[in-house]
Amino acid sequence: MGLALAEAELAAAHDDVPVGAVVVDARGEVIARAHNRREVDQDPLGHAELLALRAAAEVTGRWRLDGCALIVTLEPCAMCAGALVSSRIDRIVYGAFDDKAGAAGSIWDLPRDRASLHNPQVTSRVRAEECRRVLRSFFAAKRA
Repeated sequence: MGLALAEAELAAAHDDVPVGAVVVDARGEVIARAHNRREVDQDPLGHAELLALRAAAEVTGRWRLDGCALIVTLEPCAMCAGALVSSRIDRIVYGAFDDKAGAAGSIWDLPRDRASLHNPQVTSRVRAEECRRVLRSFFAAKRA
């Protein structure tokens, strides 16, 4: 989660919501890392999770990321949760709940939905307070 938090700080430095993600392989080695780039790239799909999945697929040479885990600072939204399920990733680990758009346990639970084609294991609240602090700091500065 420390690497994901570092990625989140990079997003904040580019005036984007500070979300960072990393993908680790079955050995626990980091194979991809990313942060939100919606503002920099003017891309609505520039979410940290999607960018990390794309980078991991390039590294592995396959779209199926079974054996891998994604670690992200904020609970994935519906779009990202859907992509994670579709990628066949084994595990999703996240820090802070997203009470507005969360789709991996708070508002909706797409990865554990009976209708999902794949059900990755989900672990939440990992270093949650640190993840929340980064988000709160970013939005407090925006409101000031």
